[in-house]
Amino acid sequence: VQLVESGGASVQAGGSLRLTCRISGYTFSALNMGWFCQSPGKEREGVAHIDVDLDALGYGDVRYAEFVKGRFTISRDNAKNTLYLQMNSLKTEDTAVYYCATAIWGQGTQVTVS
Repeated sequence: VQLVESGGASVQAGGSLRLTCRISGYTFSALNMGWFCQSPGKEREGVAHIDVDLDALGYGDVRYAEFVKGRFTISRDNAKNTLYLQMNSLKTEDTAVYYCATAIWGQGTQVTVS
């Protein structure tokens, strides 16, 4: 399994970004997925998670960390083997390296909010 994140950038507070994670080497629709972030000097922490679509409803259960609720949206496109994180109303404290993960980690993408 290989995970490749993209979409990180430097933005001003209040701005938006969309992170993308492309998965290869496994059946993406069978994977529970998550986004994590790590700021300098801090532990890596969960941002959002999305589960497999067990009921064939087109989406799985989602969960968010309190500090991103109402601002970030996690989604998946199983046809494209891609995981997304839409980040709105960005704050300076959102500055971090963002990783997508399942059983393994991607390489991360830097988000800087000033």
